[in-house]
Amino acid sequence: MAPPLLNLDGIKLTFGGTPLLDGAALSASAGEKIALVGRNGSGKSTLLKIVAGLIEPQDGEVFRQPSATVRYLPQMPDMDAFASVRAYVEAGLGPADDPHRATYLMEHLGLTGEERPNDLSGGEARRAALARVMAPEPDILLLDEPTNHLDLSVIEWLEEELARTSSAMILISHDRRFLERVSRATVWLDRGQTRRLDKGFAHFEEWRDQVLEEEEREQHKLGRQIVREEHWLRYGVTARRKRNMRRLGELQAMRQRFRSHRGAEGSATMVASDAAESGKLVIEAKGIEKSFGDLTVVKGFSTRIQRGDRVGLVGPNGVGKTTLLKMLTGELPPDAGTVRLGVNLEIATLDQKREAVDPQETLANYLTDGRGENLVVNGEQRHVVSYMKDFLFKPEQARTPVRELSGGERARLLLARVLARPANLLVLDEPTNDLDMETLELLQELVAGFAGTVVLVSHDRDFLDRTVTSVIAPNGAGRWIEYAGGYSDMLAQRGGSKLEERKARPKAEANEATARAEQTSAKSPAKKLSFKQKFALESLPKKIEAVSASISRLENNIADPSFYERDPASFQKTIAALDKERTTLTSLEEEWLELEMLREEMEG
Repeated sequence: MAPPLLNLDGIKLTFGGTPLLDGAALSASAGEKIALVGRNGSGKSTLLKIVAGLIEPQDGEVFRQPSATVRYLPQMPDMDAFASVRAYVEAGLGPADDPHRATYLMEHLGLTGEERPNDLSGGEARRAALARVMAPEPDILLLDEPTNHLDLSVIEWLEEELARTSSAMILISHDRRFLERVSRATVWLDRGQTRRLDKGFAHFEEWRDQVLEEEEREQHKLGRQIVREEHWLRYGVTARRKRNMRRLGELQAMRQRFRSHRGAEGSATMVASDAAESGKLVIEAKGIEKSFGDLTVVKGFSTRIQRGDRVGLVGPNGVGKTTLLKMLTGELPPDAGTVRLGVNLEIATLDQKREAVDPQETLANYLTDGRGENLVVNGEQRHVVSYMKDFLFKPEQARTPVRELSGGERARLLLARVLARPANLLVLDEPTNDLDMETLELLQELVAGFAGTVVLVSHDRDFLDRTVTSVIAPNGAGRWIEYAGGYSDMLAQRGGSKLEERKARPKAEANEATARAEQTSAKSPAKKLSFKQKFALESLPKKIEAVSASISRLENNIADPSFYERDPASFQKTIAALDKERTTLTSLEEEWLELEMLREEMEG
């Protein structure tokens, strides 16, 4: 087995009372792709900063290969000292690194390099930071929430890019599907300590539940053993003579172990407050349009949302998802068309702009709207501290200003406020941002089981697949199409593996395609497919099936965590072959889709 590029052992760090890290360990060898998971506030980012050398632990051993290069992606990149994105990205390159790699990454991340850092959105800043840390192709790549603020097409490209890299990687992310597709090992940070599973994140939750169940059984057995020993001390034959001091010492040690045990943290309790049932029709939009200057974001869109529907809006950043959401809920009037809202609607909204919360306001005041110590949830009056406990806040945090909360805590606070309001229509704009896995699971259950109607915007593919009944996605030039089912169903209906192309085609290419289409339409339509086209249409499904099977075999090969260690050269060849097969599959699917559409058009 190859020696590790980095090794952390016995890491301890305490801020205040309870240790944040208490004997944590972490190691990574060349090519390993490790998911670092744990609850919000468990110390994942802190441990990653210790790996990067940004924080020194109070105790423990930290080893990094002296020759290994390390690049760390922070959650909040600092770009103030740079005049342009290109200058920021290229500043991360070493003397021997290829500057063309930086250009390649910026292009695929939708950046020109000429942007000014002060003008960047959150998503653009995250893309620039990704380009900077990935460009040198370091030996060790540390990524803290790399998918935050990225749209789906970029996330999918990033998955492929990280799968190809030979860098050792440690990833922190709340995006379950991203972790499933990228990771090959999982390290769980829980109550200050780490446990390692030599399988990807797809196997983590089942393993975690088994570990917690075994821990609970051991703690129960320890409690019963203490009871038996105490009985022996009181009533045993030896207890009436001279005390057995060794056995008494063992009992005291068991009592200390039992008292000092840190149980697993509880889960948030999420229940939406019920309102009176809305009418059967919730939202009806007919031919709505919206433009900002010359930019058309919605054109001729119609939909009918009924009680019980759960509708997801997806698409790249800036395409107009939030604008469409506001029009559907009546917050923004359309330029053309009509929107009709149903009767008896009680709307609760989670806004994407979480900075709108007053940072000086206390948690209790925010939840009660400054109306004392109580609030009404589902018709029941509850003390604000009791309600806060449902969302994993401590009683002493009631007087804490919002500014002191972490990103995950702020996300839980906003959900707590939204869910306390009686509602039969939930409007959620990026509700999964900054939520840990456990809280995300509860939110999924709440949305999937909500008795009313839900309209949401999300970039989380797994969340969409588990919750929504239909997906509204952009189709270019302000057009939007609604698809039945979740995100994966939408992809299947579109006949492609990506939500949209990552880079728009040049205008010349688009104009050329338009000219060809006009020439084709001017000619007399063919009555039937040519022999060659018909043969291709019949034979392509078998080719697609064969390539798909080949992709599955290659993916199974690289899923073996020991493959790279046994034969790095073969591992790289397998990665290259997998990339080639995926490209072939996309080409075959597009060819079949074009022929099938042509056949339907001729027959229709």
